[in-house]
Amino acid sequence: MNATDLWLLIVIVVLVVVATVLAVAETAITRMTRSRAAALAESNPKRGPLVRRIVDNLERDLNAVYLSVNIVQTVQAALVGVLAARLFGPLGVAIGIVLNVVVLFTLAEAAPKTWALQHTERAALLSAPLVDFIGRLLRWPARGLIGVANIVLPGKGLKQGPFVTEEEILALAEEAAEAAVIEESERDLIESIIDFGDTVAREIMVPRPDVVSVGRDDSIASVVEVAISSGLSRLPVYGDSSDDVVGVVNVRDAFRAEREGRGDEPATAVMRDGFFVPETKPVRELLAEMQANKTHLALVIDEYGGNAGLVTLEDLLEELVGEITDEFDDDTPDLERLADGGVMVVGTYNLGDLNEELDLDLPEGNWDSVGGLVFGMLGRVPVPGDVVDAAGARLVVERVDGRRVARVRVRMPEPATEGDS
Repeated sequence: MNATDLWLLIVIVVLVVVATVLAVAETAITRMTRSRAAALAESNPKRGPLVRRIVDNLERDLNAVYLSVNIVQTVQAALVGVLAARLFGPLGVAIGIVLNVVVLFTLAEAAPKTWALQHTERAALLSAPLVDFIGRLLRWPARGLIGVANIVLPGKGLKQGPFVTEEEILALAEEAAEAAVIEESERDLIESIIDFGDTVAREIMVPRPDVVSVGRDDSIASVVEVAISSGLSRLPVYGDSSDDVVGVVNVRDAFRAEREGRGDEPATAVMRDGFFVPETKPVRELLAEMQANKTHLALVIDEYGGNAGLVTLEDLLEELVGEITDEFDDDTPDLERLADGGVMVVGTYNLGDLNEELDLDLPEGNWDSVGGLVFGMLGRVPVPGDVVDAAGARLVVERVDGRRVARVRVRMPEPATEGDS
């Protein structure tokens, strides 16, 4: 072995060490969640903020790390081949490749990644400066190569970096609940959070027929009476018709005005501006906007500008944590299980929730509720006793209020017998 061979060997060893460090860095930053990174930023003011910045810009830094790993391993493998050929000839190249695979897998893959998994926070803190340096150094080369990859395979490709699908998260939560790692209520909360992102205002709003409102010419005293009888703290105010909502009265303002002797004044004297949103508004955006606007009630309008209903902050929270009841709520459950195995539901019960609750596959068309399904399948105004068969289940209209389906009995599909084909 001459001096050139010795230098080649030194470079190879150095590259193996670099590959080991990069493996630790790659595993640490991919396993680091934003919540853990935020906690590190508080507990370790020196390097914690850098870890948090890397996690917040993961697609940029991680792609650069991937590129550096590829460069290091490719150059190292090439140098091993050159050195083996110089020392042992063609047979030595084959032996060198086999040894290199074993060494790289053991020292630069399995061992460092296992350690990083066991000590994620420590590994992230140690490797953060290196990841930041690589991210700055190879940012543009990595983006250029990703652009080439996107030409070969159109789409967003590697720009998004690694991700986990909603289905995978739900599956992991289900496994954790079955293994008693998390509570069943926690699993339900995870599922609710994921569903929350796909829900729109129309699906959770109080529909217009159920909205308790007052007219703009109604006196403040009558507004107080309506508030006391309904147990509501905010009431929409309509103008010429129920489609013409002009604002919202906060009952506290009405109480204060009545105590001041202004009970004969119109509701508009204490009315506030309404917060209007389209019925297709995603509830995750609606929640953020209601927080920003410091409002507890949003008025929902349809595509024609008419009044479709309203959404309260309580409605949004119930989508996450389940039903919230108080002393003013009706004790009649929206879904009641019957002795014969069926269920009784209110006509406004969300069809998607019913499918999930009963493991059914009722069709979800241009309707959101059980009553909407009955209307759509019948093609006319239902009457008590009407029957709709769908997806093996039988829906029987039990009560109709005016032209509204109030309650529906759902009979579950008959279990298949051995003789069924």
